[in-house]
Amino acid sequence: MEHRERLGEFTYVWEKCCFPLGGDSLALGAFATVRPGWRVCDLGCGAGALGILLLARERTLRLTGVELDAAAAELARRNLRENGLEGEIVTGDLRAPEYLPPAGSCDLVVSNPPYFAPGTGRSGGAARMGHSCGPEDLCAAAARSLKNGGRFALVHRPERLCDLVSILRAHGLEPKRMQFVRHSAAHSPSAVLLEAVRQGKAGLDILPDLVR
Repeated sequence: MEHRERLGEFTYVWEKCCFPLGGDSLALGAFATVRPGWRVCDLGCGAGALGILLLARERTLRLTGVELDAAAAELARRNLRENGLEGEIVTGDLRAPEYLPPAGSCDLVVSNPPYFAPGTGRSGGAARMGHSCGPEDLCAAAARSLKNGGRFALVHRPERLCDLVSILRAHGLEPKRMQFVRHSAAHSPSAVLLEAVRQGKAGLDILPDLVR
């Protein structure tokens, strides 16, 4: 079944092969640093919601999405086309360099990855379960694609924060901005937004919590 949602002036179409548009994607789309003319890569782009959100902020971005699922990738192409947006969607495994942008070419890499591995029994349902690709693979792909000084922005579960920082640093990605997301002041954070800089200097800016 086809679903349609409004993203500002744009329309986002998704089907069962993709997880629905959620608050984490919206938060990441607003959190990531963007500049005119930047080359951007969305790792595991699904039907392309995050790319639309970024292009809504800056139409001059040069967008590439990488998606393993062929049906989701085709939806991402359709979403770009029907909204009059420019971008390239590559169907392939982000762990294979041939599906990524040229090494050192990107100013920004973004990802809203599945939070749980298949068969882990964690909550979140099939929509938040992924393939065998994990944070190590994402960080390796981001580090390869980014130029020095380029940024990698992602959203994940707060309980993975220590692991994420360790993995980012192991790939030469220094965490520079962080923001927790919570449903209310009384709730514990439900997500964490991180932005790291390739070969960046140490120093982390912790933003006020985002309550949504």
